[in-house]
Amino acid sequence: MKLTELKYISEKREKEFFKLGVRTCEDLVRLYPRDYLDLTHVSRITETEHNAQALVACEVLNAEFNRFSRRPYVKALCQQEGCVFTAIWFNQPYVLQKLKPGRYLFYGRVQNRYGMGASMINPSFEPAADNKNLKGIIPVYPLAGTLTQKVVRDAVRQALSAVPPSSLIPEALLGKYEVVPLAESYRRIHAPRSQEDIKKASARIALEEYFLLISAFRVIKGYGDRVRLNAYSVTAADVAEFMARFPFEFTAGQRAAVREVFANLHSPSQMNRLLQGDVGSGKTAVALAGMFMAVRSGHQAAMLAPTEVLARQNFSLIRKYLPEYGCALLVGSTPAAEKRAVKAALKSGETAIVCGTHAVIERDVAFRDLAFVVCDEQQRFGVAQRASLSDKGEGCDVLIMSAAPIPRTLSLIFYGDLDITEIKDKPAARQEISTSVIPERKYGDMLAYISGQVKLGRQAYFVCPKIEGDDEGTVMSVTELFEELGPKMPGVRLALLHGRMKDKQKNAVMQAFKDGEYDCLVSTTVIEVGVDVPNATIMVIYNAERFGLSQLHQLRGRVGRGLQKSYCFLLTGSDTPQARERLSVIKNNTDGFKIAEADLELRGAGDFMGTRQSGRVLSEIKNLKFPASVIFTAKAVSDEAFSGNFEISALRRAALEKYKALENVVLN
Repeated sequence: MKLTELKYISEKREKEFFKLGVRTCEDLVRLYPRDYLDLTHVSRITETEHNAQALVACEVLNAEFNRFSRRPYVKALCQQEGCVFTAIWFNQPYVLQKLKPGRYLFYGRVQNRYGMGASMINPSFEPAADNKNLKGIIPVYPLAGTLTQKVVRDAVRQALSAVPPSSLIPEALLGKYEVVPLAESYRRIHAPRSQEDIKKASARIALEEYFLLISAFRVIKGYGDRVRLNAYSVTAADVAEFMARFPFEFTAGQRAAVREVFANLHSPSQMNRLLQGDVGSGKTAVALAGMFMAVRSGHQAAMLAPTEVLARQNFSLIRKYLPEYGCALLVGSTPAAEKRAVKAALKSGETAIVCGTHAVIERDVAFRDLAFVVCDEQQRFGVAQRASLSDKGEGCDVLIMSAAPIPRTLSLIFYGDLDITEIKDKPAARQEISTSVIPERKYGDMLAYISGQVKLGRQAYFVCPKIEGDDEGTVMSVTELFEELGPKMPGVRLALLHGRMKDKQKNAVMQAFKDGEYDCLVSTTVIEVGVDVPNATIMVIYNAERFGLSQLHQLRGRVGRGLQKSYCFLLTGSDTPQARERLSVIKNNTDGFKIAEADLELRGAGDFMGTRQSGRVLSEIKNLKFPASVIFTAKAVSDEAFSGNFEISALRRAALEKYKALENVVLN
């Protein structure tokens, strides 16, 4: 149903909804609130904790726009019960047009530092008059263009009446699992009577989404067996001989993973396997063993990596451990003439192995006999990107690797079409990393210690969440830090690395750091995966509270790769109980799987399962808070729905459509 069929939605207003990704009334029903205004709990700004979110009823006295600041801002002078405070909006000049003297409701983060007075930074706001007839808990939606909360709320209310959602879960199962009707849950998520309403509605909507997603993988798995087309002549003795090439003994977990791959390649079914392991568990060595099995059997193999840095690193390992087989590197910065030569050698079969980035999946890259595909750091790729590489061969066996451990329950959701192998142990030589949360008063001591370590020949990473500072001035940026560290660490050679740099420049900086030409690397999270510099022993992470726990664990894993004791220092811009609890998990745990479980508990399944993609798959429910038990229930309901006792033809059709939409999914 088109949006223009609703009252008060003109074609011009429809285009504003398009900016939110809302094109139909069905989309509008799934535009979940990003927050709620609890009109029963209006806060006094002077009594609100620093950095806490609050709803404040106040009067705007005047507002002005400062366009000459480094970051232009609108500043409003406000008053609440005799207390005067300021509200500031950075880089939002249009606020001045919307903000006139009068009564308003402000919702946002309160800055209430002792002795500095109260303020609010970038709060959302509404005229109090728009809420005079509103009571209880009011939804707050994302906005675009000239849309207002009042317009969106009215449109959602109409859409709910016009297209009430219906469930794909068989009716007979709904009662058994004691779930409320889906249409009722949608009404409650958009018009809750209590906080309990929001929890129950979120859980029910998430159950429906996960039920369909799990069912989609089940349908795909059931559509014909993955019949083996490529024969492998490699023997177990060959593989054992290859594993002996490494200067270390494979762990029990690595050996088990190699056996599973070997058995898979000699089975009647094509391999489609996820290799999941913690930082430093040795997944790459297992992947090299799989590639050896392919080329030893006369086939070709390909390895796909998300960055040139990682691709070059993998290429170096392949040449080291598979020197008797022709190997080529194919990345974006490869010169045109060299690219043509590489592509010709792959097509003729002269080159047995190619390692590269997205350049490998370009349309004009062809193989003589591609049989084995490895996708490294697979969470950086969409399903379609992985498929476009395996489709270059006939019946390719696929091994995808993830260095971001996630709970097995969530693996069933996102990798439901894959067999899963987990490496739980680590090589004996792997260093334990000491992790500390550094208070502000110890910051100078930390820099002095790092300077001392540099003099001893060690190297360090400094990681920031952003390239440039945020509007609130609370997030450290790499550009600011790079300028700041020079005077504070005289004599230390600093390098800057971030995502906006050209690939050639990034590769040059990273290589120079690996070669010891720089002592410290100031970087964003581009070094999160795959970077291996054994001499780097210190990792400093700014605004650590802004990262997921698994991402912090990934960053920490960039050190501890050599023989020297390594350290991770966490700096935080927030001292809330939640921030302290999350950082204590990292401080006290080194097991990535345990950290992932804790991350799931602390963030909630809704946050943990956020995705980025072109199609709408699970993007809607990332705003919802619901327990992980919902995922278990969805799996159980899907199992029973496919037991043969229910009519599920409509579910099968919807599941196929859902799987198609998964093609561009990329995990956070």
